Amino acid sequence: MKCSRPSYIIRQGKSSSTNVNPMYSAGLRPSYMRVLRTPRSVLALMLREMVTTYGRSPGGYLWAILDPVAAITLLSFIFSQAFHAPALGSSFPLFYATGYLPFMMFNDVANKISATIRFSRPLLSYPAVTFLDAVLARFLLNTLTHVMVFFIVVFGLWLFLDALTSLDMPSIVIAMAMAASLALGVGTLNCYLMTAFPLWERIWQIATRPLFIISGVFFLYESLPETMRNVLWFNPLTHVIGEMRRGFYPTYEASYVSYTYVFAVALISFVIGLALLYRYHRDLLNS
Repeated sequence: MKCSRPSYIIRQGKSSSTNVNPMYSAGLRPSYMRVLRTPRSVLALMLREMVTTYGRSPGGYLWAILDPVAAITLLSFIFSQAFHAPALGSSFPLFYATGYLPFMMFNDVANKISATIRFSRPLLSYPAVTFLDAVLARFLLNTLTHVMVFFIVVFGLWLFLDALTSLDMPSIVIAMAMAASLALGVGTLNCYLMTAFPLWERIWQIATRPLFIISGVFFLYESLPETMRNVLWFNPLTHVIGEMRRGFYPTYEASYVSYTYVFAVALISFVIGLALLYRYHRDLLNS
């Protein structure tokens, strides 16, 4: 006697085959689906931050340009009253721009990344958005903003003051890459520390206040006594500013600059911060 499958089994088999996710039928695993979703999440987060940060204040992006211009102008005026010429070249605005702009790029991007969890906490509760998406969005948006401001200010110096001669673009690009990578690493590590331990934010602000003075914005590394040089060499921002000035002043060698040291500090900080966020980000969101 020939047996046939019950009709309910046949119907169940058909329904299960028709409900298969098309991504799985195409051979795409969840990890690949996550990769495909990440760029859209990052772009959406960038657009959101552009609106909330620059779109709601009068002037918007104009203030991102006026802020460093005002600071460089003030520094140039004050120091031009005390000295006849800057430590390099003959233009006070150019000398302080080559120190101030990379310093502020690091400082601002690192601070923005440090506040990622708090800034994007409501969105991180959705499965489609991860903490890495939020970190990358803040990093990309604020880095691109500072790159734009940098070239606008430099072009302004060339146009109005005729302060530029020959530029070493590879050195300028490397200096900006060092500042950006350092901001990403330090910011990611601080993102965990400041969210898990709120007191750390106060400690970090107090500990890093002298960075503006000791990073070489106002002076040259070579002009310091040897004992101070031996200590300040371990400040990564000293290398960033030295490399930036080498790109603007052909006679400036900046032989102390170490790419390996700066990128190693950035990579180690980023890996540790990323590991801590991956392990504890759910606890941070629920706290």
